[in-house]
Amino acid sequence: MSPAPSHSTNPENAAETDIKADDALPLAAAPAERTDSPAAAPARKATKPRASSAQRKTEGVHAPAATAPAQAGRAATKTRPTSTAAKPAGRAAAAVSAPAPKAGAARSTRAPASMNAGEGTATQISDAQKATGAAAGPGGRKGAREPNGPHERNPGAAGARPTPRTVPKPAPAPRPSPATKRASGAVRGGASASLAAQVAAEVSAQMKVQIATAVADALSAAAAPKTAAEPANPATHAKSSPPPPGAQPAARQPTGPATARPAPEAAQSSAGGIDLEAFAGNLARLVEEGGKAMAAYLRPREDGTVKDDIAEDIADVMKTLGHVAEYWLLDPQRAVDAQSRLIGGYLSLWSSTLKRLGGADEPPVATPSPRDSRFQDPEWSANPFFDALKQTYLLTANWAEGLVKEAEVDPHTKQKADFYVRQIAGAVSPSNFVLTNPELLRTTLQSNGENLVRGMKMLAEDIEAGGGELKIRQTDSSKFKVGGNLALTPGKVIFQNELMQLIQYSPATETVLRVPLVIVPPWINKFYILDLNPEKSFIRWAVEQGLTVFVVSWVNPDPSLRDKGFEDYMKDGVLTAIDIAKSAAGTEDVNAVGYCVGGTMLAITLAWLAAAKKDVGIRSATFLTTQVDFTQAGELKVFIDEDQIQNLERKMLESGVMEGRTMANAFNMLRANDLIWPYVVNNYLKGQAPFPFDMLYWNSDSTRLPAANHSFYLRNCYLDNRLAKGELELAGYRLDLSKINLPTYSLATREDHIAPAASVYLGMQLFGTAARFVLAGSGHIAGVVNPPSRAKYQYWTGKAPAGKIEDWIAGAEQHPGSWWPDWFAWLEAQDGTRVAARIPGEGRYPPIEDAPGSYVRVTA
Repeated sequence: MSPAPSHSTNPENAAETDIKADDALPLAAAPAERTDSPAAAPARKATKPRASSAQRKTEGVHAPAATAPAQAGRAATKTRPTSTAAKPAGRAAAAVSAPAPKAGAARSTRAPASMNAGEGTATQISDAQKATGAAAGPGGRKGAREPNGPHERNPGAAGARPTPRTVPKPAPAPRPSPATKRASGAVRGGASASLAAQVAAEVSAQMKVQIATAVADALSAAAAPKTAAEPANPATHAKSSPPPPGAQPAARQPTGPATARPAPEAAQSSAGGIDLEAFAGNLARLVEEGGKAMAAYLRPREDGTVKDDIAEDIADVMKTLGHVAEYWLLDPQRAVDAQSRLIGGYLSLWSSTLKRLGGADEPPVATPSPRDSRFQDPEWSANPFFDALKQTYLLTANWAEGLVKEAEVDPHTKQKADFYVRQIAGAVSPSNFVLTNPELLRTTLQSNGENLVRGMKMLAEDIEAGGGELKIRQTDSSKFKVGGNLALTPGKVIFQNELMQLIQYSPATETVLRVPLVIVPPWINKFYILDLNPEKSFIRWAVEQGLTVFVVSWVNPDPSLRDKGFEDYMKDGVLTAIDIAKSAAGTEDVNAVGYCVGGTMLAITLAWLAAAKKDVGIRSATFLTTQVDFTQAGELKVFIDEDQIQNLERKMLESGVMEGRTMANAFNMLRANDLIWPYVVNNYLKGQAPFPFDMLYWNSDSTRLPAANHSFYLRNCYLDNRLAKGELELAGYRLDLSKINLPTYSLATREDHIAPAASVYLGMQLFGTAARFVLAGSGHIAGVVNPPSRAKYQYWTGKAPAGKIEDWIAGAEQHPGSWWPDWFAWLEAQDGTRVAARIPGEGRYPPIEDAPGSYVRVTA
């Protein structure tokens, strides 16, 4: 929130302040009146300071005319009566009772009528003193000694005192406006959000005028052409060389046609097409929108709905980076070598830049990654300034990342330090700031700053939508609606409990495979990632191949489900869904598919069934980007250690759930240069609404997680890896993955940063039966949702998982396009028997509502 504006920056406010200051002056500060009228002589007297005897003699010889009035004044002083009650005032009045001196002498000033007896004596001086001391003409009293005090007697004046006069006190400073007081109180009191909104509204009107005036003047002055033949300013010349006494002021020169046009047109022309008035106005609007963004940020903190915990995050960052710094600083030679590498890079860049400015064709010292889209604008390479800035940034960022990689610290600390350094480097990139990004600078000048106003407006809206936290819009959410243009595959909800709804999809073929398919999606996201639109829907494609598809739609939990744990999700979720699917389809077995953490839950369920010696009819299991061994769990382990989990559990204990935005932010931070900063630049600096993208809409449609469930998952899987070690106990049984003996299909994606391919490959080796392992191109989402019709990416097939994934890839066979047909061929090979198509709701379970159901529509 910007502080209340100062009156000094606005000409209108400045004028208003001057008027108030004049009104506050004492009457003695008013201009002195002339005392030339003889009728006023009894009430006025011109005084002068006491002079030395030598001065009196000289004046008596050379200036008789000047001393005559003084003598007359002394005589008048002796004869003037005064009252006892007003004696001090009477003395002052007696001191000004002489007739006025002739022209050229000092003029006296009357004492203030409103002055109380004895008031202000410490600040009284004589106007005649100043006048006679400064007089340059004949008769002036030069060199006269000033009296030692306001009451020092002048022997030559026969007891007369110098004329008392109150020195005008400095004008009182303007009292702060109510907006200023409220703004200061908000800062002292914790920055009240409601107060911030009021202050922003009151300040914005003043700021618009102030900013418009200041910016327009500054830009006009900077943009105005200056020539060597420009004539001197008459006003300036008059100040530096005052005219002689009696000289007439020079006539003002007429204004030429070049300066006669309106100011905005002149400013626009001189600035090369930039409308300075519009630019200044947009800056004022920017401040106004910034006030709204600040109010949206502060409001939930004022009412206690949001509690900042940034201090804990910063403490962890400093602690982690401190371990790396300690390693380098413990050895002075090692520290010097590290600094030498950085300075050497800077010197090489300096030399290269100078040669380039001289016309040489020099190769860059540092180049961005081919996949780095931040520096694609041609000016980053064509302009020497921006090119040097880019290379300086890359040199520094690469140097910092190198320090982390070379530091001999424990692996977890190194992983966290590498993550934090990349986050900091991404945040300070010159591409993220208007003045250091040529594309942003060009856009801002071309639009007269309109892009910044639009961006600030979107920033305020995103903070408001996030409940006080910034929820970066990655797509145009207004273009999508679940059940409207997303999740459109026809089906019915045939069952629901407090944890999930079960959807059965309508057949698209006359016959279907006898064994139905039950899909268990992750509960940290919503299931419709597998049913985005008709073109990219895995569910629709599976139905069209002749599968009876059932999908679990997890509830978006509220605090009332805080105690629902892994056992509840297994029994009331996975196992219940399998039982209902078998009953609705009229079969004794199913094929199960688990995606991401849903796959981990499916694996735990299978291990629990094996330990309990129960058979629920799971014919085969398909795992999509699923981890069961978390040794190489990837960058998500950055957020997993005892301290961080305890901190998270403490927050979940208060709220009962883990908020969806927390998990969404964690995933986005893993790819900050792809999922955060491009949208910050595009949305808030370019002022452009993001492009509608269904996959990113789903990514932002996050869900909450029950405290008990999430704590169990983090501790037993990510932190302690008990499932892989055979130490996990659930519902009375210790789980052993090697007891799982059924056909298994496992898919990993080559660029997955959530479930790395190496981690998935390692986990599949723990099963009792060799799995068919397939590696797909792209990442965690796009690699899975890759319909054959788009003919994108590729996939690899090979022998059963064993050893290292690098060896497997070396002997794998590559196939173009989607992995979906390969999976369906494998599934059909398990049991290709076909039966008549099954219609949802015709069996034991009547339909509750149409797909995609109501649970998936609940937002976090």
